[in-house]
Amino acid sequence: MKKLIVGFAVSSVLALAETWSGTVVDVACKKNDLAGHTKDCAISCAKSGYGVVLPDGKFMKFDERGNVKALKAIKATSKEKDLKAKVTGTEKEDVIQVESIEIE
Repeated sequence: MKKLIVGFAVSSVLALAETWSGTVVDVACKKNDLAGHTKDCAISCAKSGYGVVLPDGKFMKFDERGNVKALKAIKATSKEKDLKAKVTGTEKEDVIQVESIEIE
């Protein structure tokens, strides 16, 4: 019976995951020119944290785990600017609890 309850709880959490597409940017530079924002700048400003600017201009901040994942993804990409990405996670109080980030 315990396995059934745990399985249901895990399924419920996974069902709540959402996906956002936009530009990953550090918090310090979120109001700057996103297309021209460079990978080097995003790495330099990592201490401010990260988020994603959606196509409608809304900025959604990442949780701490998301900040770590964003920095790793930014360092790994060959793109030098215009860091478009797909972010999967759950939203809690306008903060994305990040599960994954894929720079496109």
